[in-house]
Amino acid sequence: MTELKNDRFLRALLREPVDVTPVWMMRQAGRYLPEYKVTRAQAGDFMSLCMNPELACEVTIQPLKRFPLDAAILFSDILTIPDAMDLGLYFETGEGPRFKKPVRTEADVEALPVPDPNGKLDYVMQAVKTIRHELNGRVPLIGFSGSPWTLATYMVEGGSSKDFRRVKEMMYSQPQVLHQLLDKLAQSVTSYLNAQIAAGAQAVQIFDTWGGVLSPACYREFSLNYMSRIVAGLTRENEGRRVPVILFTKNGGQWIEQIADAGADCVGLDWTIDISEARQRIGNRVALQGNMDPSVLYASPAKIREEVSRILEQYGTGAGHVFNLGHGIHQFVNPDHAAVFVEAIHELSAPYHQ
Repeated sequence: MTELKNDRFLRALLREPVDVTPVWMMRQAGRYLPEYKVTRAQAGDFMSLCMNPELACEVTIQPLKRFPLDAAILFSDILTIPDAMDLGLYFETGEGPRFKKPVRTEADVEALPVPDPNGKLDYVMQAVKTIRHELNGRVPLIGFSGSPWTLATYMVEGGSSKDFRRVKEMMYSQPQVLHQLLDKLAQSVTSYLNAQIAAGAQAVQIFDTWGGVLSPACYREFSLNYMSRIVAGLTRENEGRRVPVILFTKNGGQWIEQIADAGADCVGLDWTIDISEARQRIGNRVALQGNMDPSVLYASPAKIREEVSRILEQYGTGAGHVFNLGHGIHQFVNPDHAAVFVEAIHELSAPYHQ
């Protein structure tokens, strides 16, 4: 077992003291980096890149070569589980992911397998192992999955959606069918994340990208309920240390107390809530991750530093803050601006940890 040279990300998730606030960026390996575009072209297409452990490792490491980030995140996609359920995932240019066989009926749900993470999803585990070897203890590696609700939206809609008409129709007219689907997905996500942890992931994040489109009652019943179940089933100790879990619901600021009570170590925040308010409401129950608007990275370096300073001041002194964007970095951001962001956090946060 290689000793971690920089563990401040893991320490912050567990609300332990750190020297400076750790930082990583959602989608930090991606299209804003010219070197990523070269590797993706080499792979042929997006899923071929995800399914090639060596190339997935290469793009995972690319941002660490540019920026002093405090964590790496596995390069993969949230739709790997539905893809392994034989739904025929493909990507339409300009339109995002699509499924040849959407899930619309009870019979469709019953026919779905719960994929073996070391079978059809073994390419993900091989990528995790390859990345851990390549990192050689430099920083921790984050594994991840989509939440059951978020995965279900793509599976029922047949792809991306603006109004979530089909999945909400199922939710209100056939709730038992949707619960059946979410139950299978919760089982799948639990085994998938546990396999990532066994392969070497040192923290995991559940992305509930579309939880925020639900009403409060439906969020609790159809999203948070299943994420809580997953957290309860996860391996929380590996390689002699705790494996922290982050729950991130986009547009979920109104529910952060309930998310904090779901059993995870950290609540991820988007930019629609002040982190000072979040800290006041949650207290010392869990760590907080976030939460700068990704669009700030289009601004001048001075403005980026100003916004970093503001968020650090809002969080205040003490442990338990992982700095991040409130959602994924945009593909048109200048990488030099991302460098300003990362360096500003380390430079400006030190006084908050003395």
